[in-house]
Parts: sequence; C-alpha cells; structure tokens
Amino acid sequence: DESQLQEDEQLARALQESLNIESPPAPPPPPQYRNPNAYHPGNTRICAGCNNEIGAGRFLHCLNAYWHPECFRCHACNLPIADYEFSMSGNYPYHKTCYKDRYHPKCDVCKHFIPTNLAGLIEYRAHPFWNQKYCPTHEHDNTPRCCSCERMEPQDTGYVPLNDGRKLCLECLDSAVMDTSLCQPLYMDIQQFYESLNMKVEQYVPLLLVERQALNEAREGEKNGHYHMPETRGLCLSEEQTISQVLRTPRFGGGQRPMDMITEPYKLIRRCDVTAILILYGLPRLLTGSILAHEMMHAWMRLKGYQPLSQDVEEGICQVMAHMWLDTQLNFESSSSSTGSRADSRAPFDKKLGSFFKHQIESDSSPVYGDGFRAGQLAVRKYGLQRTLEHIQMTGRFPF
Repeated sequence: DESQLQEDEQLARALQESLNIESPPAPPPPPQYRNPNAYHPGNTRICAGCNNEIGAGRFLHCLNAYWHPECFRCHACNLPIADYEFSMSGNYPYHKTCYKDRYHPKCDVCKHFIPTNLAGLIEYRAHPFWNQKYCPTHEHDNTPRCCSCERMEPQDTGYVPLNDGRKLCLECLDSAVMDTSLCQPLYMDIQQFYESLNMKVEQYVPLLLVERQALNEAREGEKNGHYHMPETRGLCLSEEQTISQVLRTPRFGGGQRPMDMITEPYKLIRRCDVTAILILYGLPRLLTGSILAHEMMHAWMRLKGYQPLSQDVEEGICQVMAHMWLDTQLNFESSSSSTGSRADSRAPFDKKLGSFFKHQIESDSSPVYGDGFRAGQLAVRKYGLQRTLEHIQMTGRFPF
C-alpha cells in the first residue's frame, strides 16, 4: 500500500547515506633507500648560483650548498672553478691564483710578489706614514729614496737626480724651490707669519739656497751651532763666511738630469748677530718653508739677545715654530679647497706632504729635536707662545 511504499523509500535513502562515509587515508609507503648522490624526481636540489633546480647530472656540494658545475665561479675573474682546491675570502670563493693576485702583497718597488721567509710567512717592510710596502732586500740593494718624502724609488718610475747626489720624486719636484730668487716670496710669507705672532724680525737677514756640499762646509765653519743629523737641511749663521749660493734654477735635460745650474759666491758680512740663513735647495715649498720657519726662530732669538740655551730648549722651540707654520699652511689649503678658490690637482698631495712633514717633527726620536719639540709644544699649549718665550729668556728652560 502507499504507506508501506514510503517507509521502504526512507529506508533505502538511509542505507545509501550510510554508504557515503569518507574512507580513512591510505598508510604512507614504507621507507626506501635513496642514494644521496643520485637524482630522484622527489629529491629537489636548488643551485646556489642560479637559484634553479639542478635536476639530473653532475653537481657540486660545497660551502653547505649545491651548485651546477658552471655556476661555482671565482669572485675575481667570474670563471668556473674546476680545480680540486680553491681559496676563500669572506663568503666568496676564488681560484688560488686569483686569490694570490688580489690578496698576496706586491712590492711597490720591484712590483713582484713579496716572498715568504724561511718560516713560510710573508715578510715585508712598510713606511710608517706612506704605507709603501717593499721587499726587505731593497733596504740593502741601494734603492734610492726621495730626499723629501722618503719614499723608495719604484723601478718603473724614475726619480730626478740633483747635482749633489740627492734624488727627488716627481710629486716633490713639482713644488721644489730650486734657487735663491724663487725662495724670496716664501721668505716674505715666513716674515709675515712671525709678524702675526708679534715677533717681527727687525734686521734684514740674507736668505741663500745652497747645495749639500756648501751647506756642510758652512756648518764646519760655524763655531756655535746645532745640527740635525743625519743630514742638515738648514743653518742660521753668525760667522762671516763666503757661501756658494744656487743662483739659477737648473733645467732638466734627457733622463731628467739637471743641466746649466749656476752658482755664485756670496760674501757674508757681520752686520748683526746673524749673518745669513742657508736652506738646502731642491726641496718642496712646504718643507723649505718649515725649515725656514725653524731657522728664523734661531735668528729671532739671537737678535733679541737670548742667552745661549741648551740644545733641547732652543731646537725644541724652533721645531714648535716650524710645526705651527705647517699648521697655518694646511688650514689655509683646506679652507681654499672648500671654497673652490684653488682648483689645483696638486692640493691633495700638498696636504698629504705637509702632514708628513708634521709627522716627522712629531715622531722625531732624538733627545734634542724630538723630546725638545714635545716639551716646547706642551709648554706653548699650556701657557701660550709669548709667556713660554718670556720664561725661556729669564730661566733658559721651558715652563712646567
């Protein structure tokens, strides 16, 4: 009947719904042995060089990463590294030869790799200011140094020889003061520097540029004087002598050798306690000026009637004046460069050279010039220049 038919349909629907329950997940397949060096579709490796899948074929496993052989490249030459050995710097690989070219130091003199010593270590010498690296052998093979900046002569750069045996690098030669007449504007600058400190030199003191031999002969003829060894580059004379001054700048011929330099005897006559100031010719303007500022202090103290002082006090205060003059020059160069008033390609080297001359004064290890300068600079910083000079004149010592 109709009611029985409806019950049968409901029962059929209930049975059908009971059969639609979701089946449980299938168990994972049992583990299988996989060769770590073999490629399998499920074992994906990403190349650390190109970030692409490596796939089947050869690959490299190093530096905790996988690489295509052509993607493992030298950081210097960008060519693949196929050698069994390579070098590292930071996180970057290099061919061993590329690493040596980039990181093994080369000699700035002979341009070769600096050799290792018996212990297998790289051993070289370096200038404390210029950081010029060179083989230890060049200290004993007569490699010349610039008589101004003290850098060794590279074999691919010819230094300029002077008549008295010294050599100048090309950078120092560019501002070298070569004869007496060319030094006169610098002499006036030093005089103005002293006047700005209320230390005007009242008497006229002749200034002569001379060769090394003439300077040494004048030093021997001076009875009382202090000399900076191993080489004297300036003198304040009080004795009457005949000096051979450099009268005309030498021109440089083939091979950058000086030619046609003219010297002339100059008779020094005593008109006051100072007869002349002598400066070695051929030095850069900043070095010539610092030597002149030093010797001018000797002259100023003699003309002011200072009694003979101990070497460390007199040379010390003279070095203080040379150091102060270099300071004014470097500050002037910095302000000129910042305002754009001096568009000169030499300005960076001039500043570096002036800093080197200051470094020479500050690091001088001699008891007279080095210790004397440091004691004098300390006194001037503490008491000022004028009070320090007054104390020296009264006591012959630096104030403490």
